[in-house]
Amino acid sequence: MKIQMVDLKGQYEKIKNEVDAGIQNCIDNTAFINGPAVKEFQQDFENYLNVKHVIPCANGTDALQIAMMALELKPGDEIICPAFTYVATAEVMGLLGLKPIMVDVDENTFEIELNGLEKYITPNTKAIVPVHLYGQSADMEKILEFAKKHNLFVIEDNAQAIGSDYTFSDGTIRKSGTIGHIGCTSFFPSKNLGCYGDGGALMTNDDDLALKIRMIANHGQQKKYYHKVLGCNSRLDTIQAAVLKVKLQHLDEYSAARNKMADYYDENLAKISDIQIPERAKNSTHVFHQYTLKVKNGKRDELQKYLGEKNIPSMIYYPLPLYKQEAFQQYVEEGFSLPVTEKLCSEVISLPIHTEFDQEVLDFIISEIKNFFN
Repeated sequence: MKIQMVDLKGQYEKIKNEVDAGIQNCIDNTAFINGPAVKEFQQDFENYLNVKHVIPCANGTDALQIAMMALELKPGDEIICPAFTYVATAEVMGLLGLKPIMVDVDENTFEIELNGLEKYITPNTKAIVPVHLYGQSADMEKILEFAKKHNLFVIEDNAQAIGSDYTFSDGTIRKSGTIGHIGCTSFFPSKNLGCYGDGGALMTNDDDLALKIRMIANHGQQKKYYHKVLGCNSRLDTIQAAVLKVKLQHLDEYSAARNKMADYYDENLAKISDIQIPERAKNSTHVFHQYTLKVKNGKRDELQKYLGEKNIPSMIYYPLPLYKQEAFQQYVEEGFSLPVTEKLCSEVISLPIHTEFDQEVLDFIISEIKNFFN
C-alpha cells in the first residue's frame, strides 16, 4: 500500500475534466501571462474571502516580500515574528535589510505567544507577522490590540490556513488572512488550495495598499513603461490560475475532509499517554494543513523511524528554530533561546492528512502508531 503525505494525483483525478478544460482553454487562447483566468480567479477568491482586494503573485515568499515593500519598511526596522515557522517568514526580512525579532509560540496551539511581547518593543519596531501555523488562526483580536497600542503594521502569514474562520469576541467572523493590514498566502501544490506549480497572493481591504502592491508586483508600474517605484516581477501564471479557479470551488469540501480525518486521528490516538493530539483554538476553525502531534519522553525520532520502516511517511515541521539556523545568526545574541520553540522542535511530528484517504489506510497508520507505543 502506497501512502503519501498528500495525494495530489487522487485529488486531480476527481476534478480532472474541469482542470483539463481550464488548462486547454489557456492554451487555445495563448493567453499565458495575465490571461482571463487570472482575473477570474482573483474575483472568485475575493468573494470567497470577503475581502476587497486579492493581488495574485508568483509565490508565497514573494507575497511576504511585496507586503513589506508596500508598507515602506526600511532597513533597520524590526519585525516581530515567531521563531517556530518556515524560513520564508523571516527570510524576506533579511533580504530587505529588516531585522526579524523572533519570539516564542504557544505550546499547545503553536501560534505566536502574545504574553510577554512588550519586552521586544523598541523604537525600531514597525510590524508584527503572525503565522497561522498548521491550519488555524493566531489570536488576531489580541494581535490587533497589541499592534494598535504600539502603532505596528500587521502582516498575516496565511500560507497554511486558507479557509479558516476567526471569530472575534463580538461574534464577527473573518477569514484568516483578511484581518491585518495585509495577508499573504502560498499556492504551493501541497497547500490546501494549491496549484500545479508555484503561486501566491496578497489580500487587503485597504485601497491605497492594494494599488501599491499591484505596482510593486509589476515592476513598479501602473502604466506600461512608466515606473513610479522600484518593484519586482511577480505574477501568477495563467495556467496556475485556471487550476486554482477550479480547486477554489472545492476548498470547503477539502477542509471538511481534512477535519474528518483529524477527528478520527484524535479519537484513536488521544488515549496514548506519550502523545498529545493537536489543540484546536477556541476562536478559530482549523483546516488541518498539517495534523501535528507532540510526542513526549524523547520518543519522537524513534516513532518517525518506526513509521518509516512501515512505509508510513511523516514530516517534522520544524526541526530547528529560526534563530539556530546559520543564516540568522547575525540577528540574535549568543545563547539566545526560546524554551517552547526548542521543546516543540524536538517533539512535533506531522502525519499524513489530505482529502483522498480511505479508511483502510487510516486504520493502518493508527494501528502502527499504537503498536509502537504498546
